Amino acid sequence: MTQEPELLTEYKTRILGAMREKHGYKNIHQIPKISKVVINTCIGSAQDTKEALEIAKSELTTISGQRPVTTISKKAISNFKLREEQAIGAKVTLRGRIMYEFLERLIKTALPRIRDFRGVSTRAFDGNGNYTLGVTDQSIFPEIELDRIKKNIGFDVTIVTTARTNAEAKSLLTEMGMPFVDKAKKAPVKATEPAA
Repeated sequence: MTQEPELLTEYKTRILGAMREKHGYKNIHQIPKISKVVINTCIGSAQDTKEALEIAKSELTTISGQRPVTTISKKAISNFKLREEQAIGAKVTLRGRIMYEFLERLIKTALPRIRDFRGVSTRAFDGNGNYTLGVTDQSIFPEIELDRIKKNIGFDVTIVTTARTNAEAKSLLTEMGMPFVDKAKKAPVKATEPAA
């Protein structure tokens, strides 16, 4: 039997209790949990859309461990040279064990590899307890071989939770180790000595 992801074990053993204590939940089913993670990428205005789509799908498969599906445009937009039902990107939906494995790698390994990383914004919640994080480059994931990158691919990671409010979702993700930084709080200004 394969070993349970560390983050899932931590959720069951520590985070559930911490959330219950912090928010005073009466019932264990009230405690928010992560229901799914959706990773979505768009190929944009690539010259060779077929090749760009294959590269995007290949990179998403490597990062997530699951084969993505192609996303199709719902309507035509002439300004963007977009036809109806045109292949415009790829997405993958993770649940259960594979979801926890991905989140663990994202929080503990990938995000700290971003150059000059100071944390993720607290403003990316949608009001319903879901959080979306933009990643500009797939190379932050250790599974990606740098010398094999043909094209830089940016993607969005949406963490869907059962939390009812942004505050509950933030509390849950903070307990899981998400490195939030409050953009409103500026770094303290160093006091300068008065000129003599």
